[in-house]
Amino acid sequence: MTVPEPRSARPRRVVATYPDYAQAERSVDYLSDHDFPVERTAIVGRDLEMVEQITGRLTYWGAAGRGASSGAVAGALIGWLFGLFGWVNPLVAGLLLALYGALIGAAVGALVGVIGHALTGGRRDFSSTPGFRASSYDLLADDEVADDAVRVLQEAGAPGVGRPATT
Repeated sequence: MTVPEPRSARPRRVVATYPDYAQAERSVDYLSDHDFPVERTAIVGRDLEMVEQITGRLTYWGAAGRGASSGAVAGALIGWLFGLFGWVNPLVAGLLLALYGALIGAAVGALVGVIGHALTGGRRDFSSTPGFRASSYDLLADDEVADDAVRVLQEAGAPGVGRPATT
């Protein structure tokens, strides 16, 4: 019995390079629409950098709101579970327990959020969303099908190969 070779161990080569992910994605979609074996391709971001987009200032009220919202969700879930399994007086409806759980969770979450914000001592009093971006995106294909991929991508109406492919 032979064990199939893992995809990551197969030799691959760059068949196209694009300045943004959307173009690389569009090329793979084009290949798929033209019956190319896209499971033999990969999109690889080059020169990754972490970008933290600042979304605003974090105040005590903001910390309380964030804590309250996460606490309310957790509390509602716990209250609903208590009602669902009848762990509290069965006459109390599960939805009512979920509401009580949400209210208590919101209060506790707000308190924890304010305390957590106060403990930072103003070192990080802003909110942000982290993300990654690449300077370019390479479309790789297994060596056995790379020439076919280039041919399909260069047909009339195809998205092309972006910058010239490097070998």
